Amino acid sequence: MGKLRSFWLQELTWEDVADYLQTNDIIICPVGSTEEHGPAGPLGVDSYAAIALAEDTAKETGVMIAPPLWFGDSSHHLDFPGTISLRPETLGAVLKDIVRSLARNGFKKFLIINGHKGANLPALKIACKSLHQDELPHVLLALVDPMYLAKGIAHIKDAVEHHAGELEISHVWHKHPHLIKAEKLTSEPVDLEPIFSPFVHKDLLGGGGDTIEVFWNSKEQKSFAPTGSYSDSSKASPGKGKEYHEYMVKNLVEFVGWLRAYDGPVGNL
Repeated sequence: MGKLRSFWLQELTWEDVADYLQTNDIIICPVGSTEEHGPAGPLGVDSYAAIALAEDTAKETGVMIAPPLWFGDSSHHLDFPGTISLRPETLGAVLKDIVRSLARNGFKKFLIINGHKGANLPALKIACKSLHQDELPHVLLALVDPMYLAKGIAHIKDAVEHHAGELEISHVWHKHPHLIKAEKLTSEPVDLEPIFSPFVHKDLLGGGGDTIEVFWNSKEQKSFAPTGSYSDSSKASPGKGKEYHEYMVKNLVEFVGWLRAYDGPVGNL
């Protein structure tokens, strides 16, 4: 087929999609959240991140993108107005239905981009593993998250990166500068060790030692992080966001190239 009129599935006709499937079987599925991101970041930070990565990867590779999922597992943010949360089992069920629907029509390789660092992963991983094991052994499912995809560019940050941190604020600032309230960037990080023990993972994009995960609820979060931000975002900038974004897109483009050529045992049984 010729060049797509749009990379977004929802902007195409069913005939456009049928034509695409004659020569392509890859689709990107962006998943984010609608939750507070401190006083400087919009509620859609994680969704904007996943959408931007999906769109620029599609522009480089010519693959199609499913409509974004704007909601994720955000229960720990529910004491902040505007947050919308899906239960983990709901999130997993929605992803399963998306994949089932698209696989029925001929898509065989799915790249799921999670912009909601870490929190969505348990539900998304369980959904992917269950689908591939029990229902769709012929479908290849890959899941990516900035927490793992961007480790090689983390050196550009000046502070520990956690919720509403320097890099994720920078990312949206680069792609959507009108959405960031620069005058409300935070400079005081939350000291997480007294709350979550010395084994807390303080830097989601840094090194660190051994970790033990302690869970918290929305009322506890509002107490220890009253602004909604965990991190020092004062050194955030559109320039850092551009570096961060382009690094991840480069990795994703490389992966899509591998995915397009892949003919191994996964997804081929």
